[in-house]
Amino acid sequence: MSDAAAADLLGRAKSGEREAFEQLIGPLIEPGYHIAFGIMRDRYEAEDAVQEAALTAWRKIGQLREESSVRSWFFKIVVNRSRMQRRGAWHSVIRLPDLDVVGRWNEERTTRTLDLTAAVRELAENDRLLLFLHYGLDLPLQEVAPVVGLSPAGTKTRLYRVLKRLRPVLAESEGSIPWK
Repeated sequence: MSDAAAADLLGRAKSGEREAFEQLIGPLIEPGYHIAFGIMRDRYEAEDAVQEAALTAWRKIGQLREESSVRSWFFKIVVNRSRMQRRGAWHSVIRLPDLDVVGRWNEERTTRTLDLTAAVRELAENDRLLLFLHYGLDLPLQEVAPVVGLSPAGTKTRLYRVLKRLRPVLAESEGSIPWK
């Protein structure tokens, strides 16, 4: 979408046109869900958080500055909504993980994957979010920065430090690291 078309959509959404808002936010719902799920670790809570984030975005679209990225703005709302919801009322007494069976994995690969998953889970929430936004959603650091609340330079530094902490596990996992 061209800058002019995006600006036109944003202007129409700010004036209350629902279809324009849906065109802006619609493509961001699925990545927003993945962000919320990464924070909440519960499919249904993540769905609720994204729905609430979309409603908040609809109510506050007029506050979005023209020079801001709609994607970064919406993802920031999703992150904040997920955190507020997680801190709110108790979620459940027993939380079962979402199981996604992709196929049969050999035992060695499963062990490496579990080691990497455990190492990532040990990271601070903002560090996990940073990894997911940059590598999972392939967002440039300039768009990740406002979501995690850092400057682009600070985001790059944080990413470097997170990867440095994960290097031993990644080295065991694949034998080589593409970002040395």
